[in-house]
Amino acid sequence: MIFLLKLRGCILSKLKSDRSIFWFRQDLRLENNPALLAASKCGEIIPVFILDEVNNTNQVLGAASKLWLHNSLKALNIQLGGKLRFMSGNPKVLLPELAEKNSVTNVFWNRAYEPWRIARDTALKNQLTDEGLEVQSFNGTLLWEPWQIIKKDGTPYKVFTPFYRKGCLSAKEPKLPQPSQGLTILEEDEWCGSKPLNDLKLKPKKNWGEKITDVWGIGEKAAQKRLKQFLNEGLNGYKEGRNYPSKANVSRLSAHLHWGEISINTVWYTTKAHADREKLNGADIDTFLSELGWREFSNSLLYNFPELPTKNLQERFDNFEWIDNPSFLKLWQKGKTGYPIVDAGMRELWQTGYMHNRLRMIVGSFLVKNLLIDWRQGEKWFWDCLVDANLASNSASWQWIAGCGADAAPYFRIFNPITQGKKFDPQATYIKKYVPELSALPIEHIFSPWEAPEATLETSGVILGQNYPLPIVDLKKSRETALSTFAKLKETKSLGL
Repeated sequence: MIFLLKLRGCILSKLKSDRSIFWFRQDLRLENNPALLAASKCGEIIPVFILDEVNNTNQVLGAASKLWLHNSLKALNIQLGGKLRFMSGNPKVLLPELAEKNSVTNVFWNRAYEPWRIARDTALKNQLTDEGLEVQSFNGTLLWEPWQIIKKDGTPYKVFTPFYRKGCLSAKEPKLPQPSQGLTILEEDEWCGSKPLNDLKLKPKKNWGEKITDVWGIGEKAAQKRLKQFLNEGLNGYKEGRNYPSKANVSRLSAHLHWGEISINTVWYTTKAHADREKLNGADIDTFLSELGWREFSNSLLYNFPELPTKNLQERFDNFEWIDNPSFLKLWQKGKTGYPIVDAGMRELWQTGYMHNRLRMIVGSFLVKNLLIDWRQGEKWFWDCLVDANLASNSASWQWIAGCGADAAPYFRIFNPITQGKKFDPQATYIKKYVPELSALPIEHIFSPWEAPEATLETSGVILGQNYPLPIVDLKKSRETALSTFAKLKETKSLGL
């Protein structure tokens, strides 16, 4: 019925005009793009991307995100034959003006779920509708809409397993990927603020960005290639292998999914089809699909708890005694904590705009529990440095690490960077790659170089405190301090304070 109404809307609009605006956002692809497919059936299209730094004052894109976005838009524009319009400013001003000057009667976009985008899009939809335009939005980002997966009592899930098992897997199957069809792009529209891509000033001024683009393929074709590579080389053995940063058992699809260079529905169904065809281990498949489920869960949390990026979901943590230590924060950011696995993770982030998920947990735990620095400081740094900086996933993950979020890790779960390194990087392959100054150390000393004999350090070319730092905190003492600080919260709660 809904489809017929939308089709009727297109037919009626075609009587008036054959022109639609398609607004690209975090859906930078042509394949399996629901809103673009609908727009393509309604005649000529004006494809536009608007850099909105007017309505997102609290979540301005980080440097790594801007770099990725620039390259993704560049790739998309090539696919569109150089016909993508680039604008910057307030969509609530630009879109109505563009529609009026070009006699447009339809506007299409795929929905976004960040609080500020929801507020903006709702206001814009009402505005355009009042001006006589047909506005249609679609789900092109998630497997299930956040409002679809709720408990029987109408409240949102706060624990992942029932959310995924009882909610998602019991819900209607996600939509099958839809093939694209030819686009008819309006050749000569009335100019309305369109500018060259470079004028959006998304590329960083420093050459830091070149290091990131050297290790990534960006754009829809690169995303499709990456999915194929992962299915062939990384899916088998995923359940266990995903914890080892030097192994190939990670998808590295997060940035492609965040920017919509590939559809989550495509990943979901292509994975299932590949697993059936190759008769792969069901545990590997279930584990990978559940990781996609975590992405859904994070978006559900953000949708239902819009203050997730800044406010503790567990209010008792509002009284937690965080330590303001700018010097320790800076050492953590630069990968100079004196703990090799932590430093390797932070340097990978800086050099590539990415960090292996196991390392995200290790470095996060070190910041909030060994250094007692507020999780929001970590979230802020990741937001600026990650090419896959997704507001929902980044916020939910940091609250999980800190123990203050939904379905959070218990606060007493404190990752020991030495034992984590030995377990998940047993040959120190990852450490040696990102902390090369330690590469000559014998394996038995590389995870805690301060314990190595002086002669071994000298032979290996390691001078602690000069070419590699001494540990900035003692693991045992800092763990005890963290637990005692947490204990105060429980005491406060028991006193009714």
